[in-house]
Amino acid sequence: MESFLVLGATFGLTGVALGAFGSHALGAKLPQERIATFETGIRYQMWHALALFLIVPVDAWEPMSGGPAFYVLSERGGAPPLFAAGWSFAAGIVLFSGSLYALAVTGRRTWGRSPRSGEPVCCSVGRSCCWRSS
Repeated sequence: MESFLVLGATFGLTGVALGAFGSHALGAKLPQERIATFETGIRYQMWHALALFLIVPVDAWEPMSGGPAFYVLSERGGAPPLFAAGWSFAAGIVLFSGSLYALAVTGRRTWGRSPRSGEPVCCSVGRSCCWRSS
């Protein structure tokens, strides 16, 4: 699960760097519509980077007896649903935000169809983070 801390930090760092790049380098060169698309990609990336950080404390949380439980421990350590959610967050960032960055920078409408491929990955996170009664 510590790999999600590294991924969260990496995606957070690149989100801040891309935000600065978009603000300073792209702000004067791209139309406002494409800047808004770039900002949307950054916003989704930052929220999902934060979610990657939150997977670790949620995985370590041990509910009081009789309360709801987030997971059943697997042999490899960590909760399988949270493990799947973490990798889905990472894949969603790459597919969804990445295609929005490409759409904003290139202006090619073919990239506009690509975020739709990232949406199912982002939605699968909700299924992976389901609660289980103990």
